[in-house]
Amino acid sequence: MSMLAPLRLLREPWNASEGNQSNATAGAGGAWCQGLDIPNELFLTLGLVSLVENLLVVAAILKNRNLHSPMYYFICCLAVSDMLVSVSNLAKTLFMLLMEHGVLVIRASIVRHMDNVIDMLICSSIVSSLSFLGVIAVDRYITIFYALRYHSIMTLQRAVVTMASVWLASTVSSTVLITYYRNNAILLCLIGFFLFMLVLMLVLYIHMFALARHHVRSISSQQKQPTIYRTSSLKGAVTLTILLGVFFICWGPFFFHLILIVTCPTNPFCTCFFSYFNLFLILIICNSVVDPLIYAFRSQELRRTLREVVLCSW
Repeated sequence: MSMLAPLRLLREPWNASEGNQSNATAGAGGAWCQGLDIPNELFLTLGLVSLVENLLVVAAILKNRNLHSPMYYFICCLAVSDMLVSVSNLAKTLFMLLMEHGVLVIRASIVRHMDNVIDMLICSSIVSSLSFLGVIAVDRYITIFYALRYHSIMTLQRAVVTMASVWLASTVSSTVLITYYRNNAILLCLIGFFLFMLVLMLVLYIHMFALARHHVRSISSQQKQPTIYRTSSLKGAVTLTILLGVFFICWGPFFFHLILIVTCPTNPFCTCFFSYFNLFLILIICNSVVDPLIYAFRSQELRRTLREVVLCSW
């Protein structure tokens, strides 16, 4: 493992000695336990794509006053969180490349401090990204089920308080994680937070889909057009599957990795799973690439503003 590694504190268990880990890996299945060799160029490419995408989302929302609403502010914060994921991984990758080629020579103590800072940025961005995904789901739920009261419920002041609270909680939790990373209770809290967000999004989106399905069924029965009902239901199911599927695929392996660190740190098969940590980090970066496509670029108003931003017609 290189001196500067992504999420050094979470990539492998701390309560198993290096020798035991090596023996477990050797006895668990040969080549499969060697993990995947993820080239640094892939980290750089995905990080740059995510950074550009999310910068465009933030610029478009700031530029267009029609997008100055709580919903788009939450999407903007999600874009900033995804940018933090990209920037921290870009910084890590660049430092690794420079150090490996002898361009940058830094004392080991400074490298450890840099490692902790990068770990803190990544952890903070992970917590804030998950939080804003949940906030966006709640905001959409209020939009659908309390449409007439939405502006009185989700006021600008409450939106600002929500955003500030998420950023503050993300910063504090990442600091606590880096400081007390040897305590399993900290990892259990992080795992519990992920499961809570997964269940929250699952319940809210399924409830919203069920309501939309009911409305379409009512309209179709009145107009006697069952084809419209089936088409709309299929479209809603596909959208729901994409939302929850992308969330689970991108975030699930990383948090399953954390569960294994807590439950079976010395088990040979768990040790094999740990060797794929960089792949799980790639999936999180891919989520940062996909988020704008799901939450931002589907808005016609935002797409129009994005074209203006790209064409520099400020």
